Amino acid sequence: MTTIISFDEGEQQLDWLALTDALAEGHRRPRAEIADVFLYRGKDTLLNRSAWIDGLGLAVKAATVFPGNPAEGKPMVGGAVNLFDDTDGALVAVVDFHLVTKWKTAGDSLLAARRLARPDSREILIVGAGTVGASLIAAYGAAFPQARFTVWNRTPDKARAFAESHGIAWAEDLEEAVAGADIIGSATMSTDPVLKGDWLQPGQHIDLIGAYRPDMREADDTALQRATLFVDSLATTVDHIGELKIPLASGAITRDAIRADFYDLDRFERQSDDEITLCKNGGGAHLDLMTARHILDTWRAG
Repeated sequence: MTTIISFDEGEQQLDWLALTDALAEGHRRPRAEIADVFLYRGKDTLLNRSAWIDGLGLAVKAATVFPGNPAEGKPMVGGAVNLFDDTDGALVAVVDFHLVTKWKTAGDSLLAARRLARPDSREILIVGAGTVGASLIAAYGAAFPQARFTVWNRTPDKARAFAESHGIAWAEDLEEAVAGADIIGSATMSTDPVLKGDWLQPGQHIDLIGAYRPDMREADDTALQRATLFVDSLATTVDHIGELKIPLASGAITRDAIRADFYDLDRFERQSDDEITLCKNGGGAHLDLMTARHILDTWRAG
């Protein structure tokens, strides 16, 4: 029988630290085989992201993006995650698309922060007052319960409203906010870098989350040059996302500047308290599979 897991029912049983442990365990399995398929009709898109991890299972994350929907009061993005058994290919679960995406995206960056950020981190800056920013507060807060949060957004009114709704501080000056942070989680849709390397301070950890297209960047060349670089997956970041693709093409950084991805977690550690670490969160269907499998296992255990 196929299990159907809705957002509200599935989320009640989840825990951020347990998820990151599951992601770490997933990367100890054989490297995933992944593939994406896009179909278009004008501005409308169907995206299928598929992954197969031997011993864990198969997942197809289907997403529709219809930009005209909000004008009619409908969600712009819809979809579902289909999870198949690794032994016989049976459809074992259909998991809410938004549930998997939320926990995968923030959990991805939390796994990096748990290994790279200083354990005594107390000041966390969220750059971008959107849905991902809200998830980051919950995720980072699980690992750094004593931390104080500040949000910055390009539109100050939106930053203020976000801060009030989440009970945190908001900053009007990004340079000042960056200078005072221990952890910086950036989730914007920027094509021009908003984070400047000259602003960074020794000992900081930066998670870059927002950029996903070849023309998108959140941090400038100086930031990448000053930091020790990590990625969640070499296969989904280096040749696909402008955050690394652009500076690699220009020669601002070289590929060997990237120390490791999640398949080499033993190298995910800072070398000193003064080192600046930076991890690019590029996502990928393999992370959707790991997250969906964890959601199903947690559901069954509960």
